[in-house]
Amino acid sequence: MNRSDTTPGWSPPNAEGLSCLRPGDPKRATLRDRRHWRCERPAALPLDTWPTEWRAMVAGWVARRGDSPVRRDALLRSAGAARAHDMDRVIELLLRAGLIETEERFERGSWWLHAVRFTGAPALRAALGLVEPDRARLDWARRRTQRFGDAELDAAAETLDAERPASALARLSLLESLATWSAQGRSGTWRDFAQFARGDTKAIGSGERDWLNSTINLAQRGIEDHTPLLRLRAPLRLHTTTGTLDLAAAGDFIGLSLRTLTAARIEGHPVCWRLVENLSSFERVARRATDDEAVLWLPGYPPSWWLSAVRTLIAAAPAPARIACDPDPDGIAIALHAAMPWQEAGLEWMPWSMSADSLAALPVRRALTARDRERLAALIDTGLPPVLDSLACWMLEHDEKGEQEAML
Repeated sequence: MNRSDTTPGWSPPNAEGLSCLRPGDPKRATLRDRRHWRCERPAALPLDTWPTEWRAMVAGWVARRGDSPVRRDALLRSAGAARAHDMDRVIELLLRAGLIETEERFERGSWWLHAVRFTGAPALRAALGLVEPDRARLDWARRRTQRFGDAELDAAAETLDAERPASALARLSLLESLATWSAQGRSGTWRDFAQFARGDTKAIGSGERDWLNSTINLAQRGIEDHTPLLRLRAPLRLHTTTGTLDLAAAGDFIGLSLRTLTAARIEGHPVCWRLVENLSSFERVARRATDDEAVLWLPGYPPSWWLSAVRTLIAAAPAPARIACDPDPDGIAIALHAAMPWQEAGLEWMPWSMSADSLAALPVRRALTARDRERLAALIDTGLPPVLDSLACWMLEHDEKGEQEAML
């Protein structure tokens, strides 16, 4: 059935398949008369055989067009005055393909094209490889509830509703890449992550970078501005092809790159490895450690480079671990994660300064959040070491948690 069979006012198609609409009384033509044309029997439109200039012309017209008619002079400005003849030919082809409707006006004794309405703009954009102008909004509406099962990434995703849809989608893509980066245990610099996420070391703009820095602890996910350093104090000597480095000569602590560490032969026998999460607390513990103790800074949830460094250290200098983290749900999870290299090596480890009594003795404590309570319940269900299980139960019972800085 033709559209003219169901749309009042449109004439039956003529021999060329074109139907006409005359607003008002078609029997009373005036100098300001109008008529509209559309095609009821569209012809094929082989855009792939069109000249490049014609395709570019149409792309410019439909890239952001809505449903409103566009005046001929606006189309001509977009196409360029030198292409007026080509423009009229292209409009004729689009009309006969059923992709536009035209409006003509009777002026100076003749009918002149006045405006065009792009009824087939989505089909034209698809054929020309253009993105739908509203695609970003629709895609964001579909994807805005996506979550990662990672509290930090999920919290970052929740901030994206304040962004324009295209920006929100781009940033959501960065979070997806960050989730994959973390799952694969990767580590590196900002440029390494940009190459991983977008195939270009400079493809993450300053605005996106500032947003990621403000919402995600990137250092804990192995992303640093520069090469990350392992901070430690230890009675060890590193022998390399260029010389020997005596770590005990450092008055408090020293920083080593993973590359330096893995290229060295390590000599020494600490009585234990003390791991401290809070950086200020680490520095204090490192300064007062005995000469036979090794002290490591634990940068939150340990990134892959840190775990690699620790595995290298304890393979050469095995000793039990004493792990101190914030007395809160994340601190318990971090301690369990940091203990993995010792468990893998069959070495003893135990929490240090993470007891329920230590938390109860703090002069200042903070209330648990709903997420804290959920996390504690999940941790308890996994079966915690006795000290950490007691700490978790105390937190749930008293609805409080603490910070390490006041303890070490």
